[in-house]
Amino acid sequence: MSNGYRTLSQHLNDLKKENFSLKLRIYFLEERMQQKYETSREDVYKRNIELKVEVESLKRELQDKKQDLNKTWADVENLNSHNEAELRRQFEERQQETEHVYQLLENKIQLLQEESRLAKDEAARMAALVEAEKECNLELSEKLKDVTKDREDVPGDQVKHSQYTEALAEKDK
Repeated sequence: MSNGYRTLSQHLNDLKKENFSLKLRIYFLEERMQQKYETSREDVYKRNIELKVEVESLKRELQDKKQDLNKTWADVENLNSHNEAELRRQFEERQQETEHVYQLLENKIQLLQEESRLAKDEAARMAALVEAEKECNLELSEKLKDVTKDREDVPGDQVKHSQYTEALAEKDK
């Protein structure tokens, strides 16, 4: 669409230039007709008219080219500012995404550190329980040895002794 508009605009400009050139030519020809009595200088005047028309046409063309150049320059500046704004927006989005991921990772690290601390506390508590059970088992073993020595002297309690030994073995497990 812009190509069609540009073509029509260019054609219109060409017609305006041609019209202007023709008007100038008519003006200068009429001027020359008034100076009809000087027929010997007719070629000089004709050439002068053509040069004046050409100069005016070139001035007008130069003015049109300057306007086109200024318009194009403004378009380029506008496009550059738009591109810079888009790049800045994308940079800010990426920076926000990075900060968000950083926060998520920081939170995850804190959670893992807390879980690690809780696991260490649980392991320490379990170690204390194991130590307490070990001491309890040692005491029971000592008592069992004492009872076994006392019971070896009495043969009828052999059945109770084996039950007591089995209970103690199960407790060790």
